[in-house]
Amino acid sequence: MYIKSESDIAKLIEGGKHLGEILEVLSLMVAPGVSAWEIDQVAEKRIRAIGGRPAFKGYKSGKGGTPFPSTVCFSRNEEVVHGIASKNKIIQKGDIITIDIGMEYPAKNGCFTDTAITVLVEPVDKKVSAMLDVANASLEKGISLMRPGYTVADIGKIIEDTITPHGYGIVRDLSGHGVGHGVHEDPWVPNYYEKSLKKWVLEPGVVLAIEPMITLGTHAITTADDGWGIITTDKSLSVHTEHTVIVTKGDPLIVTRRPSELS
Repeated sequence: MYIKSESDIAKLIEGGKHLGEILEVLSLMVAPGVSAWEIDQVAEKRIRAIGGRPAFKGYKSGKGGTPFPSTVCFSRNEEVVHGIASKNKIIQKGDIITIDIGMEYPAKNGCFTDTAITVLVEPVDKKVSAMLDVANASLEKGISLMRPGYTVADIGKIIEDTITPHGYGIVRDLSGHGVGHGVHEDPWVPNYYEKSLKKWVLEPGVVLAIEPMITLGTHAITTADDGWGIITTDKSLSVHTEHTVIVTKGDPLIVTRRPSELS
């Protein structure tokens, strides 16, 4: 694993605090009639104002790939992740909106943090709000094992054990990940038990982005026509939540907590 230095951790703590604050502002903008593009403009403006750099804008999935065009991933309903924050994506009543945001802080020679929130635009079915409650609970369970001596496999198992009794689909082809020196680093952190990941033993200085992604139907996903959005194959509704967490000698340090989570 990539152990972060004291100076790295200082950047992650400061950057994560800023990012949590920014995401809270964006989440409060979610309302019928607001476009994804409007929210994206605020996201980029606030990131640059505090001396950061959007981690996703311009990101390429591979050599020759098309650069991601927006600052946030703005995903809606059956779109699990990686949705483009476009002008024609207008929030409607009953929508499930996920905003996923990453930042390098400081903008040069900085460290990366990554966080996401799902916001429900009322009125929504009780089945959806129940699913989001379980996703959030599974995230907290996963974070609780971010302690020395536990493994990445342990994190996946406790997340899976929290979700499975409720019958939701756990997306298997996407996962959490290491983060810090890059926006995506090893190890991958699936939301289910993977025996091979018992070799990844946690120790102080390890930084992971934990991010449960679950659906009301299948776990199977496919890529949308725009080449970026990832949607459920059966068009079932989905939710996604995420925090960047540092392993310390004691309690896990959740650097991307939003102000409302701390009050």
